[in-house]
Amino acid sequence: MCDYSLMEFPNRLAVEGEVLVVHRFRSGSLGLAAAAECEPNRMKTAQKKSFWERFKDLLFLPEPPQTAAVCIPPGARLVLHDVPASLQKQLHIGPDEEVTFMQTSAAENRHRDAVRFRTGHVLRLQELTVGQRVQVMDLGSSAEEEPNISSSYETIGRW
Repeated sequence: MCDYSLMEFPNRLAVEGEVLVVHRFRSGSLGLAAAAECEPNRMKTAQKKSFWERFKDLLFLPEPPQTAAVCIPPGARLVLHDVPASLQKQLHIGPDEEVTFMQTSAAENRHRDAVRFRTGHVLRLQELTVGQRVQVMDLGSSAEEEPNISSSYETIGRW
């Protein structure tokens, strides 16, 4: 559901129909997050601060709020938007492609979240582009749709 590398962050389950973005978390790992939480201006407030409050903020920089990792169950159907041109050419797909979310391994301490294209190719979330949009179409039934982890598949390296 969520890579091991995102377990230290607040997390929640995805909601059908929502659009997420690929986000680089403070740990350095890529994962999915709500677009509104990734906006750089979300810390700005409309209320005015006194001179001393602003001075204190300069001395003691406030810690930015943590972005929640959005977890996707295996077997969920997603639409991957903004597919890079090089990957489109390599896989013979379009800029927006329906994919199935999967986990490549049950091993601990490994990035295991991935998407499987209709062509059978598998791409780890760590290989997606920061800011790339992902729309949740259907959270699905992981028991019916998820293939055996030990089954063979071809992974795509960095394009």
